Amino acid sequence: MITTKIYEEVIFQTVVRGSTVIPPDVEAAFESAIARETYASAREGLQRTYDSLMLSKEIKRPACPDTGWPIFYFKLGNDCKLEGGLMGLEEAARRAVAKATKLGFLRSTMKHPLTGYDPGNNIGMNIPDFSYKFVPGDGIEITYVAKGGGSECFGGTRHRVVAFADGVQGIKKFVLDCFQASSRAGAICPPSVLGIGIGGTANVAANLAKEAACLRTVGSHHPEAPFREIEESLCEALNMLKVGTMGAGGDTSVFAVNVEYAYTHIAGIAVATSSNCMVARRASSRILADRSVEEMISPDWFEGR
Repeated sequence: MITTKIYEEVIFQTVVRGSTVIPPDVEAAFESAIARETYASAREGLQRTYDSLMLSKEIKRPACPDTGWPIFYFKLGNDCKLEGGLMGLEEAARRAVAKATKLGFLRSTMKHPLTGYDPGNNIGMNIPDFSYKFVPGDGIEITYVAKGGGSECFGGTRHRVVAFADGVQGIKKFVLDCFQASSRAGAICPPSVLGIGIGGTANVAANLAKEAACLRTVGSHHPEAPFREIEESLCEALNMLKVGTMGAGGDTSVFAVNVEYAYTHIAGIAVATSSNCMVARRASSRILADRSVEEMISPDWFEGR
């Protein structure tokens, strides 16, 4: 059995890592973008952000002043035995978030939506947010995502229903229009990791878009050829817009475009976009049944799909 003491400490350390360290694939995306950037101001902006991120990693401080929503993704083995069960897991996650907030790894950003009441610990109704996937095995994989307020609130997430008759071209046009509008809103901090959800109901498409933005590694591709083609063609088209660093112009508008999909009703195709800013923070850990712990490079959320 995996004890509460073990998984609570792993959750806390995952939160700290997710807030202070960008993943290796995002670090590599910065280095590649800096190397090929032809706009001097964009290159300087990327380089200074990169240097700041490396310093945050070194001194163990938040990579961005906006430490975002506390979002957890748990990939749970069907035979995993957790002390306290899933309720115990969620309570441990809440305690870990409160501790990380008290110690300054997270800012207190979660408020009551009407009164503005601030509990001071990022804990409240439906926060933190928990998503689960159940897979064969007896371990648990924990992913923490710090998705900032700008990329989520101010135009960074959008959706609509595209007619079947409009097909792939209709999907691509909607995504291009969304990204331009989101960039004009001035809060998504390009170059973005852009997630796209296709199909399902509106909320299914939106969830897929957020997962694609936050849980897919930069440089990964959808295994099905038609969706990979959408990813690659949109990535090329969006970079041709020259939105650039923080919307001020440049060769790189997106680090990646990641697409995930669900089957849909014949009445239409729900499409959603979710922008993750250039400081695309996430961290994943695995606890095995023997209580050993591993830091993961990728969340492996879509493995096996």
